[in-house]
Amino acid sequence: MSAPGAALLGTGLLLTLLLGLGVSLQLGWGRRRARWPHHALYFAVCAGVLVSGVLAALAGRRWWALLPALALLLAMPRPRPGSPAHWRLALACAAAFLVGAWGAA
Repeated sequence: MSAPGAALLGTGLLLTLLLGLGVSLQLGWGRRRARWPHHALYFAVCAGVLVSGVLAALAGRRWWALLPALALLLAMPRPRPGSPAHWRLALACAAAFLVGAWGAA
């Protein structure tokens, strides 16, 4: 597996964990204990998308396919956590990453 592919796979795994933790917070499970890991995973996913894009660019692949996912991730702090807009934006981020990873792989 190439470096961009491995980075995309790792970032996809982190994004899956982030979404799962976000759903648990949305449902009210472990609100006090799971808040900081949610923010740490968010930072790791943002960094992973950026690193994946750089590695894809260095490999001559379509790095720009990841830009919509990165833009949506960076917009995540705008809607209030727990609001419908927050989880809808999270789903849009996941979809943008899926399409971007397919394009950059």
